[in-house]
Amino acid sequence: MQGLKNILDFYINSSLHVALSVVSLGVLSFLEFNIEIDYNLLFFIFFGSISGYNFVKYAGIAKLHHASLARNLKLIQIFSLLCFLALLYFAFKQEFKILLVSAILGVFTLLYAIPLGRNRQNLRNIGGIKIFIIAVVWAGVVVILPLIDQISLKEISFSFLQRFFFVIAITLPFEIRDLKYDSGNLNTIPQQIGIANTKKIGYILLGIMLLLEFLKPFTSETNFIALGFALLISAYFIKAAEVDQGDYYSAFWVEGIPVFWLLCLVVANAFS
Repeated sequence: MQGLKNILDFYINSSLHVALSVVSLGVLSFLEFNIEIDYNLLFFIFFGSISGYNFVKYAGIAKLHHASLARNLKLIQIFSLLCFLALLYFAFKQEFKILLVSAILGVFTLLYAIPLGRNRQNLRNIGGIKIFIIAVVWAGVVVILPLIDQISLKEISFSFLQRFFFVIAITLPFEIRDLKYDSGNLNTIPQQIGIANTKKIGYILLGIMLLLEFLKPFTSETNFIALGFALLISAYFIKAAEVDQGDYYSAFWVEGIPVFWLLCLVVANAFS
């Protein structure tokens, strides 16, 4: 049993789980618009997510809240290096516009971790904006990269906003969990308005996602069904989120909601 726990911990701490979630949202973009899946792009996103997240987490900026992270850090560093080399390989298979957009989003990731300026601050430590930086980068990766030059700007904008609000919503359980870790000057949403109001914000964001689905120039019954299930499960985890969570509540279950969303769409398409 301990061996399985160690494997699960490595899977989460090495950012494999979050990368799978990012890729799942990317696949959703392909499927929603009936576009042929670009597997080289998905591998590019997958290895880029691991490289970016591990850089942010282990560059000395994010605090290590679990002793297992320290014990496995060397292995994670080696794994991250291999993923970065794989990222470079798949980067050579991308068109220039993909690399350009990725570079812009990558700058946000670097500034999120690297302290700059007279005050030696990074974006993560500037009060109140870290959740929005995360949402912009995720939405850009999973919508703009797969749909660039494929779908009209109007249709992309609806999907981008949906993913933007979705990422903020499912990040709220993390911010609730981190209340006991985060410095007061971060001005996270729970720090500013409390846990109960934070959950209300989450429900509102999920409602906006549903409204955007109705406003899209093009949608389908299967897309709507899959979105509905994703919103319901997201609302449940937001409602049940507390400061004292189980080790895997946010890091595994909440982080895995995009995978659940994709599975719902695949099943809905199979039975349509």
